[in-house]
Amino acid sequence: MSEVVIRQASMDDLDVLVQMYQATQRWLASKGSDQWATNTEEKTRNSLTRSIERGECHVAEIDGQAVGMITVDDYADPEFWTAADKPDCALYVHRMVVDRSASGKNVGGRLLEWAESLAKASGKEWLRLDAWSTNAPLHAYYIQQGFSPVRVLNLNHRGSGALFQRSVS
Repeated sequence: MSEVVIRQASMDDLDVLVQMYQATQRWLASKGSDQWATNTEEKTRNSLTRSIERGECHVAEIDGQAVGMITVDDYADPEFWTAADKPDCALYVHRMVVDRSASGKNVGGRLLEWAESLAKASGKEWLRLDAWSTNAPLHAYYIQQGFSPVRVLNLNHRGSGALFQRSVS
């Protein structure tokens, strides 16, 4: 199997990343999930543009082809992470997507390991993320990847709220 290479995304990647995100939206919908269902192409494009411009979006490639992406930053959503969680002690994963063509090739695991190395290099204690509250297979995946559940919040105005973290020490 070819090696997964992770690099910082550039604006040249934007269209491919938007397409990958939208393909994942369709795949989730085919599985009966409403995860990301309200994210329009424009909203996705704007979010990814901001992440790329800030240097927070990264692409996973196999043999030069984009097969995944992840955004890692220090934004602790205040609806999820409270002062008691010490939000400054972590980096946060957002919009991790693996193209279906790379399913089963541990691209997601490599992206999470890479994000953890960023957190460690930044002197953080935790790598954190929030997942769609009703996506039990995704929760199981994160637990398999060494994340511990923190809590599940059920907020009427949004579907995400299952919080996970993994120590970077």
